[in-house]
Amino acid sequence: MKVAAQNLVQNSNIDNGQKSADGALQRFDKSLEEFYALCDQLELCLRLAHECLSQSFDSAKHAPALVPAAPKGEGGAGGGESLPYTQYLPLIKAQIAGAKDIHNALLEGTNKITGRLPPPGGP
Repeated sequence: MKVAAQNLVQNSNIDNGQKSADGALQRFDKSLEEFYALCDQLELCLRLAHECLSQSFDSAKHAPALVPAAPKGEGGAGGGESLPYTQYLPLIKAQIAGAKDIHNALLEGTNKITGRLPPPGGP
């Protein structure tokens, strides 16, 4: 905008006969290109920040809580977000069962696509 204003003032002065066109002015189209390039970079940075924030929220929602390395009284990692080991075991068992279900679904899908029969004994 500054370059456009300078160009407008210079053109106005030339039209009024007050000043010659000898002064070096920045080209408006080049400045506009630089402006759009900066806007594009800003848009990409904002999209990246949004994606990182989204992944952070998903990670916090789906990641299991930490198991303390030492009891709370021994100065270990016994923070407020950690689970005791007895509560951590069912969580891990559920995650293992979920991973097995996903593995079996993927195997079943690949067998349907390739036309193979499931292995004997079943998944």
